Amino acid sequence: MKDHRLIDGRSLAFHCLVAEKLRAKPTLREHAKRNLERWHTHASPRVRPALDEWRALLEAPLEQLLAVLTGSDERATRLRQSSPFAGVLTPQERFAILREFQARESLTA
Repeated sequence: MKDHRLIDGRSLAFHCLVAEKLRAKPTLREHAKRNLERWHTHASPRVRPALDEWRALLEAPLEQLLAVLTGSDERATRLRQSSPFAGVLTPQERFAILREFQARESLTA
């Protein structure tokens, strides 16, 4: 069974890379906004509050958004579980992070 710290660490690594890409290209927010709009139409009432939180963050100053993407606090960890940045990382970027964490997991097993 995967350790939740490892899963959260992997999610943080993905989102740190997303944050780097956002710094270079702030228009990537539009991609996330489109994902949110699509998801919101099919989301259960239980999930909508997190999507609404993301919607507000996407309208907030960039530094506030980046703080959540790269943060280690409970709120940041929780929000990354429903991140609207799906599709921002290339398959190669995702696989590199996945390989890194698979190696870490094998060392702790």
